[in-house]
Parts: sequence; structure tokens; C-alpha cells
Amino acid sequence: MRLLPAPSLLPLALLLPVALPAHADDAAARPSGGPRIEVDGRIDPEEWAGARHITDFRLTQPLSLEASPYPTEAWVKSTPDGLAVAFRNVQPAGVPRTRTRTRRDEGGQLDRVNVVVDFDGDGRTGYDFMITLAGGIADEVVTNEGQFNNDWDGNWKHASLETEEGWNAEFLIPWYIAPMGKADGGTRTVGLYLDRVVGSTGERVAWPTASWLRPRFLSDFEKVELPAYSQSLLAVTPYVVGVHDNILGKSEFDAGADIFWKPNGQTQLTATINPDFGQVESDDLVVNFGAEETFFSDKRPFFTENQGIFNFGLLIDNSQLVYTRRVGGAADDGSGASDIEAAVKLNGSLGGLNYGVLVAEEDGEAGRSFRALRLNHDFERQNVGVLATQVLRPWLDREARVLGIDHRWQPNDALTITSNAVGSHIDEAGTTTRGSGATTVVDYEMGNGWRQQWLAMHFGDDLEVNDFGYLGRNNLNYGHWQLSRRLTGLPAESAYSSHDYRGRLIGMDNDHGLRLQRQLRLIRQSDRRDGGSEYLQLNVNAPSYDDMLTRGRNPLYRPGNFSLSFERMRPRKGAWAWEFDAFAQSGGLAGNDKVGYGAAFEPTYYFSDALSAFAGVEYEYTPDWLVWQHDNLVGRFEEQSLEVNAGVDWSIGQRQELRVKLQAIGLDAQLAEAIEVQPDGRAVVVADPVSDFSLRNLGFQVRYRYILAPLSDLYVVYGRGGYVFDEFSVGPREQLVDSFSLRDSEQLLVKLSYRFEL
Repeated sequence: MRLLPAPSLLPLALLLPVALPAHADDAAARPSGGPRIEVDGRIDPEEWAGARHITDFRLTQPLSLEASPYPTEAWVKSTPDGLAVAFRNVQPAGVPRTRTRTRRDEGGQLDRVNVVVDFDGDGRTGYDFMITLAGGIADEVVTNEGQFNNDWDGNWKHASLETEEGWNAEFLIPWYIAPMGKADGGTRTVGLYLDRVVGSTGERVAWPTASWLRPRFLSDFEKVELPAYSQSLLAVTPYVVGVHDNILGKSEFDAGADIFWKPNGQTQLTATINPDFGQVESDDLVVNFGAEETFFSDKRPFFTENQGIFNFGLLIDNSQLVYTRRVGGAADDGSGASDIEAAVKLNGSLGGLNYGVLVAEEDGEAGRSFRALRLNHDFERQNVGVLATQVLRPWLDREARVLGIDHRWQPNDALTITSNAVGSHIDEAGTTTRGSGATTVVDYEMGNGWRQQWLAMHFGDDLEVNDFGYLGRNNLNYGHWQLSRRLTGLPAESAYSSHDYRGRLIGMDNDHGLRLQRQLRLIRQSDRRDGGSEYLQLNVNAPSYDDMLTRGRNPLYRPGNFSLSFERMRPRKGAWAWEFDAFAQSGGLAGNDKVGYGAAFEPTYYFSDALSAFAGVEYEYTPDWLVWQHDNLVGRFEEQSLEVNAGVDWSIGQRQELRVKLQAIGLDAQLAEAIEVQPDGRAVVVADPVSDFSLRNLGFQVRYRYILAPLSDLYVVYGRGGYVFDEFSVGPREQLVDSFSLRDSEQLLVKLSYRFEL
């Protein structure tokens, strides 16, 4: 972030007028839709006259499709001000109500309702809007049929109202919330999904009976024809931030702005000048000695606003061709984080073609230029898209271009085939490298709860997408076959409401034929009648090679091993909720001769519906931990670690939040021996100097938020942290205790942003 000379904060008081309403540019040419709906949770019959009335809600969690045991009805109405939806939820006296207040996007096992809208009705992108009984909200973008991302925040109206019989909720979602295709003849066909969750039992009832537990979710939405309206909007969100560094004893200030313009329903432009880096959001602490880069989500408003069209995954964990954390990431000259001068994003549609354009420019000699172009077209049972990216890195004399094509085909109601192909072209210092990859997944619903899945992927040795994207590794050929069965209708006396059993056979080689994995995976995922859940997974691995440990040098042969993990979540009952995780696993060069283990327990205590505190502890023991040193030299360590995760959440009325978050880690690794990996994969003990090591890490944040208006906030944030690596052994408990005294960084941040709608 580029910091400017310190201005006075007093003029900011002049920037707080009431935001102007959005303009419905063609409402006069459309039916009036009746009286304007006042979003207060009362469901006035006159306001909702003419709305579509929905009562056929059915159980989808557990996925029995039986009629809802809780009377639920909803109304849907298209108005000039937006898409209006109301819920009336009857809750019998014997079913407890969960009134826990939550921060935006916090979620949890709560009484809540969801509206998910696919504005184009093509199964590509959905927008999820949630309201809880206590008035909390969340919004998410849904892509790839059932992949949810809550980084995005939209501006929409909402209200909940508790009644004697249960509770009500009302939504008003403006038409400018997302880009959408041009209406046909005064009407618009959208994909619509509504559901209700009963927090105390974990049951979900929905209309229609779509579920992300199936291969399709977005594609199974009800197609609803509505009167078409359009709204234009110009919104400017300037921000100013001041930071006082307690270590260096100095203060600095910065300012910038995000601009959102939607002239009509088909076009949307987003721009940013000196964008905010989301300093109010802290990443979780991660200790990573592996070869694969840690993945982090992005909370910066510009990069979350209608970003769904750029979603292009490669079917492996977190993979994507546009990973926005690259923009403003570590500079190519090693000087720290790059400054972003400006960025522009254009979304829209032309006929049946949807498009997205993203351009971002970094500052300075080491600054990079990022470009992305996305196109897709929906057919009756198929969808085809293309994504092209370019990154210019003058400091490295490097240009990276990537082209991807994705395709989804649903030949019938039971079969879904998703495929993509990607190629990279890298020019660096006069040398050109080309690489390619492709993935395919076939999902087949066999009926009666049975499902099969086949997945295949190939990433060539020269495929490079990480200039703009994220791919954990290339040089890979992977395939699996999975058979699953979902059981519902369990006996009433059972503690479980459903089980999902999965068995998977996995084979993975690198692109040179070296065996990397042969695995049998067994999973049981269960919903409990207390509203909680369980997850049990067993992996059995045959002997194989690790070609990433030495960072591309000699691969290491590793004997067979196993891992067994268990997770249990119990939602709030009375004043307490808790989560428990445990695992046992073998590995390293010892194979099954040495078994490590670990456990984590995190209880949460609710002083009230608005105030809660949590404190968790995690312990891990790894008897044969392999850590790369350099070249083909690897250390074998006995590792122990302790981690504390604690905090306080306080919702002070509807406009104020206070959150305290603490993470501390203590880790100790005692050397057993040093080995050198031979060309044939054998490990030979050597006398090269490798030392014990230990580390401690701390992250502490106190964050206060005052909500001035929708998408307009005042933040006051205190943060402190530190990291120390020692080349000698210190027990994990001692390192954990010492971590609380770390003070490598200590800052006080004040940030003000306000959204003006014109």
C-alpha cells in the first residue's frame, strides 16, 4: 500500500450525507407492481398482492425429499425496486429458536432462510442472500454448480421479525446487484432457489428440491418468468486510512476509491484507484515448510465485486486461472508488497454471450500489468467458455499468457460432464516455454441415493499458470473413481438423520511416469439430529515417490502409510457449542512403523445471543517429519506443536461489532538424522550439518466496526504479531508461552469508507 503525507481527518465529517437512491430507469414503461414493498418483516397482504405464493417446501437435509415438517411459505414478486421475496416460518413450541447474533457472512447453525438467484437462468452463476432470525445477513457467489464464496458483499434490503407462531423475513434485491442478460419482450426468466434451515435440528427444507450434495445445484433451480425491470446505478466509495506504527513510532495515511457504474442491466463497470488492501481482515497463521504455496482468499472489495464470471478452476484444490491475490502481491524486485495504481473491471452480456474484462496496473519499475478476458455462452444443455490472461513482468523480462477453454454438458437429467483445457505461453529473457493441461469430471446419479464419479486430469511439466492464477503443482497425471451412497430415512431413535458413504480409488503419476500415489479413500459424512455433523475419513496409501520434497531434484521413495481423521461439530445448546477434531497417521520414511497423532478442541460459550467467547487448543505429534534443507538434503525430525485459537465476538446493537482474535503457535522439531536422496529414490544417511529447530508465531487483533450505512464502515483496528525461528530445540509449550511476548509488529489502524449512490 502506498502511504501519503498525513492530512487532517476533520474534513471527513463533510463526506457523510445520506446516500441517494438508485434510479429505476425504465420502471415507468413497465407495470407498477402494486404498492411499494416496505422491507420490515411484516408481510403486508396489500404489498404482496399478485406475488407468486410457494408452499411446497421439502426436506433436502437430510435429502429425503419428504414434505417439510415445519410449515413454510414464501412469496416472490418482481418490482421496479428489485426482486422481492418473503418467508413466513412457523416454528412449533417444542422446537427451540436460535437467536444468536452474527457478523456479516459469519453463518453458523442458526434459524435462517436463503434466497439464491441465477439472474440469467443459465446455471453459470448464482447469488445467495441469507437472513437469520436475529437479523444477521450473509451473501455469497455460487459458481461451478455448488461452489460458494462469501468474499463478495452486495447492497440489498433485509428484515426479520419474530412472531408468536415463528418468524418472518423479507428481502429486496435490487436489479443492479449483478450483471444480467437483456430481457426478452418485457419478461425475464431467472433460476430461483429458496430454503429454510432450522438451527436446533440442522434440517433444511427447500423449493425446488435442488441440493449442492448432488452433482448439480444451480442447474436444478426453478425457472421463473418475471416482469423485467432495470436499474441504473453510479456508486463511489472513497476511503481513507491512517496507520500508526508503534514499533517505528510514526504515522502514515492513504486514500483511494472504488467506483461502481451500471448504466443498464447488461453492462457493469467497476474501477478502483489506489485500492484498499483490506487491512482490517487478518489471514490465519500458517506454518508451511512444504513445496506447495499456501492459498489465501481475497477480501478487497474491488476484487470480490461480481468476480464470479472469472471463476475458472482446474478441478484440483483451490486451482484457478485468476487468483486476485497475485495483484498487489510480493514485488518482483523483492522490495515487499506492490502498490496498485489502478484497476478496472467490466462485466456484461451481448445477446447470449456473457463477458468480463479485468485490467490492473502496479506502480514502480517492478510493477506488473495484469489482463484477463472472459467469455461464455449458454446453450440448452451445454455451456462453453474461454478465459485468456496476460501478465507483463518487466523487472523479470517476462510475459506470461494463458488460455483456457471450459465446457459443461448435461446430456440428460442423470449425467453431468465438466471439462476444460488450458495452455500457457511464457516468454522470459528470450526463451519461450509452452505447456498444456486438461481436466474432465463425469458425475452420474444412479438413483436411490447412489452416485458415481470419474475424474481425470493432466498438467504438463511446462504448464505455468501462477503468474496470475493458482495451481499447487504441475507435472501431474491424476485419475479417480468414486462410488457413493446417501442414506436418509434412518430410524427415529437414531442419533443421525443421514449418512453419506463414499469410496474412492486414486492413481497419480507425474508426467514422466513416476508413481506419486495409489490410494484407497473411505469417507462417512453424517448429519445428526442435534443439528451437528460428523466426518470420518480413512486413507490407505501404497508405496510411492515424492517428487516435490526436494523442489524438483531427486524424488524420494516412501513406504506405504495411512491416515485416519475424525471431525465432530455440535451447534449451540444452551450456552455451549463445540468442535472436536482428531487424527492418526503414519508416513515419512518409517511408513507404518511410526504413527503420529493430533487433536483439537474448541468450545464456544454464549454469555448472551450477542456476546460469545471461544478458546481452542490443538496438539500435533509427527514422529518422522521430513523437511527439505537444500539440494537433495532432507532432515528427519520428531515434531510437536501446540496452537491456541481464541477470541470474543460482541454484536453491540445492529450497527456495532467488536471482535478479538488471538492465534499463537509453538513448534519444536528434534533431528533424528540427515539423509540425502539418491537418483533412484533411496535415502542415504549422511553427516551433513542439520540442526534441531523450533519456532513461535503470534497473531493478535482487536477490531471495532461501526456500520454507517450499507457498505459504509468505520473501522478501528489494533494488531500485533511476531515470528521467531530458532536453530535449536525448545519444547512446544515453552515456545507457545514465549509467543505471547512477541512484538515484531504493532499497529493501530483507523479506516473510514462511505458509499455514495448517485
